[in-house]
Amino acid sequence: MQSKVSQNLIIYFAFLIVAVIGIFYGNAIKNQHLFLRVWESSNLLWLLIGIPFLFLQKKTDIPNFVDEKISNYQRFLRPIIIGVLFGILDVLIIKFLMHPEPYTQLPPFLQPFPYSLLLYFSGALEIEVFYRLVPITLILLSGKLLANQKYFRTLMWIAIVLTSIREPLEQLPQGAIWFVIYSFISGFSMNFFQGVYFTRAGFLASLSLRLGHYLIWHILLGIYVEYIELY
Repeated sequence: MQSKVSQNLIIYFAFLIVAVIGIFYGNAIKNQHLFLRVWESSNLLWLLIGIPFLFLQKKTDIPNFVDEKISNYQRFLRPIIIGVLFGILDVLIIKFLMHPEPYTQLPPFLQPFPYSLLLYFSGALEIEVFYRLVPITLILLSGKLLANQKYFRTLMWIAIVLTSIREPLEQLPQGAIWFVIYSFISGFSMNFFQGVYFTRAGFLASLSLRLGHYLIWHILLGIYVEYIELY
């Protein structure tokens, strides 16, 4: 058990190092680009809140980061594929249907490559810590301690649904009603899949799903706009 927690910590600190590299790189190039989004040290400090929850994964029946009972297909490949499908759908609807004309500059939701790799990895990590790791672990731990596991599965599904609603409500767009409905349904659905994968295959699975989405929506679309539309 202790070795599994140590693996959680090692992987988590490796992710923090990626975020640190992104901060230094972003500050080094921020004068070369408009609308460059650069993390501050406070973003990194917030991620430290996730560390105590790395010790609680098995206590809440959530697999540790590298649980031998979870195959890499479950942990990485399948969630990445699901995330990629959500990303392709967003690109088709938002970029090619709603904004078919070429951009004249990188919009704020896209960042220059290869900096985008670092920024969106760190952004995905931050979201998964505060949308999945912290709240779902807290709810399930409360169920274990207060209800003596009597309503554990019910609380698990409540946690998944509640954490699935947060992001689409926070990012609800302006515009045509069909687009608002699409944004909410797609956002809720992706977060719902992430909640399910988090509880069944662990934190790396939910992170992988989001990274699959970001790979298409933020990184590859950004490369297309930067090197084809703006060339």
